[in-house]
Amino acid sequence: MKIADVTTFVIENPPPSFGGRYFIVVKLTTDTGIVGYGEIYAATFGPHTIAAMVDDVAARWVIDQDPNRIELLWRRIYSSGYSLRPDPTLVGIMSGLEMACWDIVGKETNKPISDLLGGRVHDRLRTYTYLYPSAGWRDVYTDPEHAAARAVNEVERGFTALKFDPAGPYTAFDGHQPSLDDITRSTQMISAIRAAVGPRADLLFGTHGQFTASGAIRMATAIEPYGPLWFEEPTAPDQPDEMARVARQTSIPIATGERLTTISEFAALARHQAASIWQPNLGRCGGILAGKKIAAIAEANGCQIAPHLYSGPILGAAIVQLAATLPNLLIIEGIREWGGFHAELLTTPIRWEAGYVIPSREPGLGVELDEEVALAHPYDDRPGADLHLSMGEDPVR
Repeated sequence: MKIADVTTFVIENPPPSFGGRYFIVVKLTTDTGIVGYGEIYAATFGPHTIAAMVDDVAARWVIDQDPNRIELLWRRIYSSGYSLRPDPTLVGIMSGLEMACWDIVGKETNKPISDLLGGRVHDRLRTYTYLYPSAGWRDVYTDPEHAAARAVNEVERGFTALKFDPAGPYTAFDGHQPSLDDITRSTQMISAIRAAVGPRADLLFGTHGQFTASGAIRMATAIEPYGPLWFEEPTAPDQPDEMARVARQTSIPIATGERLTTISEFAALARHQAASIWQPNLGRCGGILAGKKIAAIAEANGCQIAPHLYSGPILGAAIVQLAATLPNLLIIEGIREWGGFHAELLTTPIRWEAGYVIPSREPGLGVELDEEVALAHPYDDRPGADLHLSMGEDPVR
């Protein structure tokens, strides 16, 4: 069996655009007619540029190759140009292609990917959601009472963990000190949400690496009384030694990983004891096998895994398959309950029940892209088009 063709779909995610403004999905087809899907999480370049890069990588390293030889394929692509170092764009592309190979292998063997990774240790997976605004609101960060009401609504729907990012925008000049307004807004919001939901839900305090270590420690001191489950990416992701300073001076567990790629960058977290909750994104970190390796390193260092997801349902399905096999899994990120357009993109939606995902037992990823829906929603980023912000710059978060 050989890979015979590659197709990339750049799909617009219609408003309210939960999970990003677009999704980049790759499709590999073998000479035996088996189709595999994967999803890329990369926003450094425009999505159509990424699609052109997929064609280039596939033409040189993927077409006519055996999709079963995933490790060999990965190493050949990673070493192209003899860079052999983390590159979020190249590794993002590799991640999507690798994911599609696993989907093919699962379908050929008639097994879900989880069965090929050691088997399930979880029959259901706890999920968390971002707090999204009510209709007519731009976000939940201008009114703590609105945020609290939305939190109660999500808890009543079954979620037992809620994430929010109230600490102000990230900029091209991070890290910086949080302003007094940032600290006040953050404490008012987490206080209101904790009062509203009580012990019924964990609170996940999100930032995007915008603080210096001393600034993050100030913020952690302010929110610590409200018992958040984690403080996410308090400092820049490429400075694990600085993140470790924060970890040593707060009782709040530190989480990080959505911007890291390859096992080497995650291994640095262990060396520095920078974070106890690791958040690999399978569309960026290197794919499913890389995710399994990252989880093993975390397990050996007493850390847990909470895979990051701000993308489409193909990537969500890959996370579900991997997460089901991880003994050190903490929780997975969901895009609410994977309803709306996320459900429309799949022939059979991801199964979510009262705060938990039930891993599919169908072969491969356990889901199939509805290509008619994907083709009916092309994303247009040409000059003069009605541009949306990229997945990495979504202000709704």
